[in-house]
Amino acid sequence: MRDHFFGGSYGGDSTKVTPQTRLECKICWYVYDPREGDDYWQIPPGTPFTQLPDHWSCPNCDGRREDFLVLEEV
Repeated sequence: MRDHFFGGSYGGDSTKVTPQTRLECKICWYVYDPREGDDYWQIPPGTPFTQLPDHWSCPNCDGRREDFLVLEEV
């Protein structure tokens, strides 16, 4: 994990998220929802953000997963 990252970012810290947590790309606002998975990367529904492959990046803008923002649970 980097020493400096945007506040609210995932930053690779799995303690910030649950298996149901949705995260948002800080560049293009794409939301990764574990209930939906990711068709672009062929990630099946039900896959938590913490279990995405290391090579995964934002399917819209190629943003790094460490820079995704943790969304508030509603």
